[in-house]
Amino acid sequence: MIRLHLHLLSDSTGETLENIAKAGLAQFDGVETIKHFWPMVRSEGHLDRVLLEIAQRPGLVIYTLVNAEVRRKLEMRCHALGLSTVAPLDPVTEALSRLLGQQAKARPGRQHILDAAYFARVEAIQFTIAHDDGIGAEDWEEADILLAGVSRSSKTPTAIYLANRGYSVANIPLVVEAPPPPSLFRLKHPLIVGLTTSPDRLIQIRRNRLLSLNQAPETAYVDQAAVATELAFARRIFSDHGWPVIDVTRRSIEETAAAIINLVNERRSAKEGEAA
Repeated sequence: MIRLHLHLLSDSTGETLENIAKAGLAQFDGVETIKHFWPMVRSEGHLDRVLLEIAQRPGLVIYTLVNAEVRRKLEMRCHALGLSTVAPLDPVTEALSRLLGQQAKARPGRQHILDAAYFARVEAIQFTIAHDDGIGAEDWEEADILLAGVSRSSKTPTAIYLANRGYSVANIPLVVEAPPPPSLFRLKHPLIVGLTTSPDRLIQIRRNRLLSLNQAPETAYVDQAAVATELAFARRIFSDHGWPVIDVTRRSIEETAAAIINLVNERRSAKEGEAA
């Protein structure tokens, strides 16, 4: 097991760096990573305090700093300490600058500006939370996406992830004993996507859920035949109405969401083609 101190310095929240570091580390096995977050580093005085901590716990330094003097001081001090530094956004910013013929605005945290897109994302999150688990059927026509599937087929976490990407999402559980309302089949605006999974995986997830709630782990909720019936019931609904279906058995929430976003884009392109 390799032990690595990873220092993430940002003049903003550090959210971008965290995602970059996570993506990079996912490519390596056997690494014990100790992450040190240093957000809102915007002055040399603040940097001096951070550098004292870095010197005590040397490791890789990844940063997003737009202030030239602060950047220069960080690079010089890390070089003196024999530490590697990476500025992951520099190649992207430089390429955009060349293509656009503009100098980048040296404004920290500019991606977090409270613009219309930000408030649209907040509204999407509020809508999605208010329309979880079949709630608010009267508003489903306002949704961008509606997710349908049996209980524990990743509907809610996928919906929340999509909401953070700006999509208003509703979701509905498909239950054999309680068929969905007829209004579901008359929706025009939202893209309806069916989520399915393998019986064994679903039983495992449901059993873990029951255990976490201190409930009996052996009920009809995890019965093999009952689960197979539920999944078949959902698949018939998907097929009868021509809804696209995504099998989430071996997909992460991010992968499922990416597939759904692709479907949204394909649908939008098809509509634009028809309009043209």
